[in-house]
This record gives sequence, C-alpha cells and structure tokens, in this order.
Amino acid sequence: MEKFEFTKPELEETEGILNHLRDTINDTLKPDDELQLREQLMKAIEEGHIQRDVFGLNPVLQALRTAQIAVDEIGLKRDGVLATLLFPLVINGHQTVDDIENKFGTSVAHIIQGLVKIHNLYEKNPIIESENFRNLLISFSEDMRVILIMIADRVNLMRQIRDTEATEAKKEVSEEASYLYAPLAHKLGLYQLKSELEDLSLKYLEHDAYYMIKDALNATKTSRDAYIKSFIGPIEEHLTAAGLKFHMKGRTKSIHSIWQKMKKQKCNFEGIYDLFAIRIILDAPVEKEKMQCWQAYSIVTDMYQPNPKRLRDWLSVPKSNGYESLHITVLGPENKWVEVQIRTNRMDEIAEHGLAAHWRYKGIKSEGGIDEWLANIRSALENNDDLQLMDQFKMDLYEDEVYVFTPKGDLLKFPKGATILDFAYHIHSNIGNTCVGGKINGKAVSLREQLHSGDTVEILTQSNQKPKQDWLNIVKSSKAKAKIRLALKETRAKDGLYAKELLERRFKNKKIEIEESLMSHVIKKLGYKETSDFYKDIAEERLDTNTVIERYVELRDHDSGVRQAESAENFEYESPNEQFTRKNDDVLVIDRNLKGIDYKLAQCCHPIYGDDVFGFVTVSGGITIHRRNCPNAPELRKRFGYRIVRAKWDGKGSSQYAITLRIIGNDDIGIVSNISNIISKEDKLTMRSINIDSHDGLFSGNVVLMIDDNSKLDALIKKLRTVKGVKQIIRI
Repeated sequence: MEKFEFTKPELEETEGILNHLRDTINDTLKPDDELQLREQLMKAIEEGHIQRDVFGLNPVLQALRTAQIAVDEIGLKRDGVLATLLFPLVINGHQTVDDIENKFGTSVAHIIQGLVKIHNLYEKNPIIESENFRNLLISFSEDMRVILIMIADRVNLMRQIRDTEATEAKKEVSEEASYLYAPLAHKLGLYQLKSELEDLSLKYLEHDAYYMIKDALNATKTSRDAYIKSFIGPIEEHLTAAGLKFHMKGRTKSIHSIWQKMKKQKCNFEGIYDLFAIRIILDAPVEKEKMQCWQAYSIVTDMYQPNPKRLRDWLSVPKSNGYESLHITVLGPENKWVEVQIRTNRMDEIAEHGLAAHWRYKGIKSEGGIDEWLANIRSALENNDDLQLMDQFKMDLYEDEVYVFTPKGDLLKFPKGATILDFAYHIHSNIGNTCVGGKINGKAVSLREQLHSGDTVEILTQSNQKPKQDWLNIVKSSKAKAKIRLALKETRAKDGLYAKELLERRFKNKKIEIEESLMSHVIKKLGYKETSDFYKDIAEERLDTNTVIERYVELRDHDSGVRQAESAENFEYESPNEQFTRKNDDVLVIDRNLKGIDYKLAQCCHPIYGDDVFGFVTVSGGITIHRRNCPNAPELRKRFGYRIVRAKWDGKGSSQYAITLRIIGNDDIGIVSNISNIISKEDKLTMRSINIDSHDGLFSGNVVLMIDDNSKLDALIKKLRTVKGVKQIIRI
C-alpha cells in the first residue's frame, strides 16, 4: 500500500482552512478540540488508515473543504464540523462511534452515526433517482445536520472533480448530484448550492450544452443586468403610486434551468423567452390577495404588451401542490420578452416550501411531514438560529411509513406495520397468492414478519400455497387486501366449480340422477348453512363424496318410501356382513387358479383377501368382486339384484393387494414421521405412496399400501389409531 502524504499545496490549503474554521466557530469549540482532532488525524495517517479516493483526492483536505462549505454557506457550528472531519476515520476503521463519543461528546457521535447509516445504505446500490430513496435517506438521518453535511460534501466533491480522468465515477457522482442532492438542497432553501449542483452536473454530464449556454450568457450579462434595472424602474413607480406594498427581485435563470427549457420547448438559446424573470411579491392581507395581484397584473400589462398565450393563471385555480401565482410574459423595451411573476408573501412562502403545500391542501401527511420538517430547518438557517438546537429536529417522521429494498436495489414504500405478505402482493398477485414466507437481510422469516426501513426483502413461494381468509388480518396495505379478497373469491369460485363437477361425475358413475331440491336438503342435513362451504370442503377433501352419495340415496329412498324389498325367492338378509346371498346358488371361490371365469377386483372398494365379498356379473359376462360394504353395494342390490353372486376367498391368501387408507388428524410436529415409522416396521407390508396435505392446523392424506389380507390391515389400523393426533382412519 502506497504511503499517504500531503503535497506542499495541500498542506498550505489545509492550514488555511483550519485557521479559517478556528476563527469562524471558535466561540463554540472546546479547549482541547483542535488538539485531539490533530492527534486523531495524524495517528490515522501514520497507521495507514487514510488513503486517496478514486479521484486521487486527499480525504483529509476534502473533509476540511466540506466543513468550510458547511460553516460558510450553511451555518453549521462545532458539532457539525467535527463530525465532518472525523467521519472518514470511522469509515476507515481507525475510530469507532463510541471512541468519538468519549472524546468529543454525544452530539458529534450522533451525527457520525447518521452518516455511517447512510454510508451503509449506499452499499445496497439503491436506485438513487427515486423519490422513495430521498425519503428513506432523510428518515435514516435522525439529525438534520447529517443531510446538511452530505449536501456540503457533494458540492465540494463536484467542485474538485472537474479535471479527473475517472470518467465513470465522475458521471455517477454528477447524476446523484442532479437526482438526489440538488432537490434536497432546494427543499432546505439552499438555493445557491442547489443551482451550483445542477449546473456542475450539467457541466460534467453534457459538457457542450453547458458551455454553449454559459458563453451565450456571458456575452449578454452586462446588457442583461442593465436591461433588468431599466425594466423594473418604471414598474416600481407605478406600483408605489397605486399604494401597493411590495418588493421586487430580478434574477437570471441558471444554466441548468435554461437547458431544461430548451429541451422541453425544443428550441435553441435564442428561442428562450425568459432568460431572466422578474418577481413582484406583494405584502397583502389574505382577503385582498387576489385583488392586489390582478391590480399589479393590470399595471404591468398596461405598461408592456402581454403575450396572451404565455399567461399562466395559478391564482384562480392553484396547482395540485398548492402553488399560487400569476405568470405573464410581456414585451419590454427593445422588443425583448420578459417573464413577470406576481404573488403575495404567503404565496411565495408556499411556493418555496414545495410539497409541504400539497400536504396542507390535500392532507397527505407523509409527504408534508418531511417538508414541514425541512421547512423548519430552513427557517432556523435563515434566522441564524444556533444549530446546537438541531437535536429538537430529530426524526419523528415516518411513524406511518417504511421503505424497503428489493434484492435488485429497488426501493418500495409501505405503511408502518406492513409485512412480508404486503411486499409479496406489491410485487405481483401470483407472488402474493403463493407466498409462504421470505428473507429479511438474508434471514428466513414467516409471511407475518413486519418490515422496517432499510430492510432488503426477498419472497419465498410454493406452487401449492393458496390465499387464506386470515391473511386479511396480516396485511396493512389496501392494495394487498384488495388482491387477497379477489384471490379468495376466485379460489372459492374455482373450488366450487371443481367440487360440483367432481360430485356430478361421481353421481353419474353410480348412475344416480341429481335432484337440486334433494341435494339442498342433503347439504343442510350435513350441517352446512352455505352451499359454497359445502363445495369448498369437497374440493379440499374434508368431506368425502361417498358420504354425500350415501346421504343422498338414504334421503331419496326415505322420501320415496322405497324399502329393501327384494324377492324372498332370490335373496335373504342374513346379517350386516352377509347382505348378498342367493338361495340355492353355488359360491364363487376366488382363487388365483380360478379358470374359465373372467373376474377382477372392483376399483371402487379395493377388496383384499379376508374381506366379506360378493360377485357382480358385468355386461360382458365377467365378474367384478366387491366388498359387501362397498359404497355402491346398495345401488347394485336395488337395481341389479339378479346379477349378484355369492363369493368367498380360497382357504389361504397367496398375493398382496393394493389398498388406500385416508388418515385425518392434527397437523402436529412429527405426526407424519410417526405414521411412516409404524408402517415401515410392519412385516410383509409395502408402502407404495403417501400424500399429505395440510389446512388450518389439520392434515389429511392418502396412504397406498400393498398388504396380504384384512387381518393384517385391521391390526395396522389399530396401531395407527394410537398415534397422538390421529383423529380418523378410513379405508377407501
């Protein structure tokens, strides 16, 4: 690492600035401030903590230059100056904020802490041209002197980088000056610094345009000043004669504002009407403001011919931000166009306060809160108040807002209390709908986690996630609430349609006609007040379609007076387990060696060895084996009793059968693992698949098993019922 050294001119300038600062703020310095400051700077240089920046500039001298601007052009005192000079030592690791507090006091340390927070904010590579970043930057600087020092530092840097060869860094610094620091300086009433920042950024970013306008202005400066004086003189006489109280300002527009006008109006330098503007500011009582403004307008337009196309009446209808003024362009002496602005002291104050007026007129607290606060600071500056009182201006703002970063560095604004879920819905509805949580500054958090200003937020999603009703209680932004309500509505409609189609298909498979009135009766019998809730439970598999069909058939048969009345010659009812017997018929013995008969196991009830079964002769002549408690059994018996045959298994099972168990229970930690462990320990039993879904603290899932016979199945079900949290086990 190259050793840092001062050049001779740098040493001379350093001593000069130190002497100037000592003379200017001596009354606020403590006896050992200068000695301690010199010691810290010398020690940092000796230990290699001080190095030239990307532009080759001396950071100690840069800090001194910034401090001089802060003192001479802004009005900062001891704490602001010391914070400016010591901040580089903290950033370079030579000192900590606690060290600074011990040596120089709490106020200096507090300012440096704000500067460090903003330095770290820049590390996130934010999009600096956004209004949100400007607001976040202000909210981070709890002490206003932090912003004032930053403006002074940027003005100083812009002055020093004129001849640098680091063109890319120069471009970035200039863009930030234009987008970020100039607007902040404007809000603080630091108009001279604001214009300088804008002009220098134009000079570095659009060199040719800057010098073209500058040369043209220089060529006409003397004559322009003389012209303004000759233009103002007669107007002052007439306004005074009319008894109006007023003062007038004449100013040449900045190079930056002239260039902006040229681009906007798409014309050359000569085409700009208002290279300078005259402002007439009336001292008028509120009730006479409009009258006196129009009176002044009448006097000016009587003296000079107005251009009617250039009249801007923001007096009758103020701008949306509360700006009120009359702008007229008149043809002055020598046939030159001059813009004249007419307003009162109150209107001028509103115009200078920028967005604070918008808050005052429209009630937008957040924007106005910032600007009202900034306006108070500006008043303190204008009145030369002791800036030691700046602590009273510590940020009490943003109790209603937070500003957070996306992983790409975009900055988003949310109401206070907003959560990960708000962020997800801000990005996209689909992101919100499938959000399962997120990461804040790299740490995994739930979707309920609240956001804080400066956080970097990332969203985690899962395709099977769906919006929940209680999400409406999690989000704060109206945008997110609206999107959730829409998603819930769409989900209900989709689920309802799916469930209805599913039910109709199941009914059709069983060749049962659906009567709407009877179905409504079934829905009520099942305890549902709303049809939509009924279909929702079917869609989410909390209600089995077979249960619905059973209840439907039961009610239908009861209503029609149908009784189980098969012919005594053909059938007899022996027991709940022997519902299908045919007198004098042989029993079909099911054996893997059964020959000459085409038989298969029914898919609706999946019989296994040991189940009580019956055979059903199909249209093709084959036989389907059903369990006697098959959901379809009552319907088959009723409609096709003549096609039922008795059946039983061979003496011994000789193969494995696929069965499905539906398990329902509490979604407790480890419950799925406990179920899997029990199944895996069973002898001669294979688990083919397990599919678990969770809803609102409950889980339901299907387990497909290969098993020898129903005795092993009964034993397994008994063991599974002992698992804590298991509520119900159904064989499907």
